Amino acid sequence: QLQLVESGGGLVQPGGSLRLSCAASGAPLDNYMIGWFRQAPGKEREAVSCIARSGGSTNYADSVRGRFTISRDNAKNTVYLQMNSLKPEDTAIYYCTPFCGTSPHYRSKGTQVTVSS
Repeated sequence: QLQLVESGGGLVQPGGSLRLSCAASGAPLDNYMIGWFRQAPGKEREAVSCIARSGGSTNYADSVRGRFTISRDNAKNTVYLQMNSLKPEDTAIYYCTPFCGTSPHYRSKGTQVTVSS
């Protein structure tokens, strides 16, 4: 069964960058489209980005388009989310998922991103 573990979060100043990683194990990563969603305290879950199994198709939320880039390296069983020009409103816990969109039932540790001066 596929297991995903997020890493790469941290504290960064506005305008800074972070790269999140989603490491897969238990099943071939290229069997799955992979998504990222985020949740900030007091806010609804937001689907951030998604990438097709081959990496040939991606999509982004309007709030991050042009600043975030999703990519995958199936040989390394890893999906990345490069986040540039970070804003305080990007502060949230970020989760990678074996589907696109969000789910209230999905459980993983996530990785905390805090954008603050």
